[in-house]
Amino acid sequence: MEEPTANAFDYKKFMKGTTTIGIVCADGVVVGGDTRATMDTFIASPEARKVWRIDENLALTIAGAVGDAQEIIRILKAQNELYKMNEEKPLSPKSATSLLSIILQENKMMPYYVGLIVAGMDGDEPQLFSLDAIGGMSEESKFTSVGSGSLTALGYLEDMYRKGITTKEAVKGVARALSIAMRRDAATGDSMIIAAITKSGYTEYSSKDLEKLLTQK
Repeated sequence: MEEPTANAFDYKKFMKGTTTIGIVCADGVVVGGDTRATMDTFIASPEARKVWRIDENLALTIAGAVGDAQEIIRILKAQNELYKMNEEKPLSPKSATSLLSIILQENKMMPYYVGLIVAGMDGDEPQLFSLDAIGGMSEESKFTSVGSGSLTALGYLEDMYRKGITTKEAVKGVARALSIAMRRDAATGDSMIIAAITKSGYTEYSSKDLEKLLTQK
């Protein structure tokens, strides 16, 4: 599993602009994001990871300042490992979101400049939450999107979402929503990372898998 790395240059702390998505499904949750990091109009990196596996049942998507987001990832991974040592199970998505909400709220005078999606499984129950930079949390029963391309993505998600959607269908939907956002939002682009979380665990889809999905009718 890829670990967050320290920033080589200070300018990376100011990378922003993205599209991240989460969808609640009948059998789990699906999250996805593009891989472009921008600094104003400059494309700072085409390989920025915005979807992170915290555990087999838990994922986090990041938008905003890279340095702040990487610190949030480190904190959540460490807290999850401590929780597993004591409770012999990973954090639930709701517990992880509550923890992050407290951290963000306590730092609101000098906030972490982030927009987050927390997704995963609590036993058999799929859960999806969104968090703003000062700790405001919302539980989502259908889908959510965060970032500069989110309005474009949400327009597609509103049309495609239906009750009982499966993770397999949602992966395809997230890929199409991201591809639409890439065409309309200059800060969203390059490639995408999509993951599904079910009772069986965390599954991340390769670029080749997603290319096949996007060409299917």
